[in-house]
Amino acid sequence: MGNLPTSMPWIRGRLDRTGMILSSLCLVHCLGGLLLIAVLGLGGGFLFAPWIHRVGFAVAMMIAALAIGLGALQHRRPAPLVVALVGLAFMAGGLAVEHGVEEAVLTVIGVSLLAAAHLLNLRYRR
Repeated sequence: MGNLPTSMPWIRGRLDRTGMILSSLCLVHCLGGLLLIAVLGLGGGFLFAPWIHRVGFAVAMMIAALAIGLGALQHRRPAPLVVALVGLAFMAGGLAVEHGVEEAVLTVIGVSLLAAAHLLNLRYRR
């Protein structure tokens, strides 16, 4: 069997793009949810259900581990891994606080850093 990071680079690229899309959707969810609740008072129970955030964090960790991990094995640059770990730490912090503005701020910072890590990973692929 060949070396996974070099024999199937298209998988890593797709995972990085998926990670960036999911990070963007999370950002829209956080900011849009706060706006809906603040302006219209709608959707708080469903939009900010704890299980949605736990599942999102688990998916983010899996995609980051695969895409960024495979990238680190291939390009051997630490920046995407470090940025992803810091982003995941902010996201975990968002899970640890009460729902609201503090959670949204931590999560937005986290998903922005995670998206940046995936972008760096894609750039280093070339």
